[in-house]
Amino acid sequence: MYTDEDLTLAVKHNVLKQNDVTQFRQFINETRNSYTVDEENFRLLSGFNDIFVVIASALLLASLAWIGYNIAPPLGGVAVAAGSWGLAEYFVNKRRMALPAIALLLSFLVGLFATPILFQPESKELTLLVSGLITSLGAIVHWVRFRVPITVAAGAATFTAGIVGSIAYLFPITTLYVNNIVLVCGLLIFGLAMYWDSKDTARQTRASDVAFWLHLISAPMIVHPIFQGLGVLEGSGSLLVSLVVLALYVLLALISIAVDRRAIMVSALVYVIYTFSALMENFGMVTSSFAVTGLCIGSTLLLLSAFWHGCRRWVLKLVPQQIQLKLPEAKA
Repeated sequence: MYTDEDLTLAVKHNVLKQNDVTQFRQFINETRNSYTVDEENFRLLSGFNDIFVVIASALLLASLAWIGYNIAPPLGGVAVAAGSWGLAEYFVNKRRMALPAIALLLSFLVGLFATPILFQPESKELTLLVSGLITSLGAIVHWVRFRVPITVAAGAATFTAGIVGSIAYLFPITTLYVNNIVLVCGLLIFGLAMYWDSKDTARQTRASDVAFWLHLISAPMIVHPIFQGLGVLEGSGSLLVSLVVLALYVLLALISIAVDRRAIMVSALVYVIYTFSALMENFGMVTSSFAVTGLCIGSTLLLLSAFWHGCRRWVLKLVPQQIQLKLPEAKA
């Protein structure tokens, strides 16, 4: 199995000619009646062997964690991190396997994150700060060595945890404003995602994969504080709140369409469904509220997926020309 990045590298190393690759991509687009740039492709599986390796690696790392923990609790985290790095040297650096690369990165970061917590579990804020900083540094080193696309997003997430932990540790009163801090960090990560997206508007290189994972991380960090602030999760199902939630979701949908990333819409779905289900229950539709809400929203999203290109052309007309140049082109 190969990706667009593999084709680009083949052209760069004179294995294939650019004209042949362009014609091949056009053929695939016509065959699928879609465009690669609009599919948000990211490499997850290169074959069933990926799953096999992940299962075997999980068993090995769990055993290392158990042995290390029984010797001394912090050694459990160190053993997982060291084992993950060693496995990555072969399965990621040599074999270039997709799913093991993601799994081994996550296990490496989890091992690093858990080590300070296991070393000093009683001081939660301080250990969270130390864990976040160590894990962020580990993510940077891992990126330099292996270049796994999800690494940047994972590092951003752990760095955010470190920031939240440090602020809470130094200024305890700020724990009341954790959602605001997370929202700001989410917006910053979204900006970082747009930077990586602007480096590859054709969505053919690793930069697009990096941007995909950053969008996937930033979306819930932006959406959750906003909807929680509206009281959605506390069961507030009034008509006014529902209209505000709908307006916000339409805004998020327009942004999602403009930047051609569906993660923003998906991350807000649960809040929209929950809000309108609660609203219908208030009007007496107790047994069928979820079904009716799911039917309406599901049908709308399927129609949006079917007419995605036309919607993007319409939405991009509302976007300034300078910003359009940094976004994927809307296909006919």
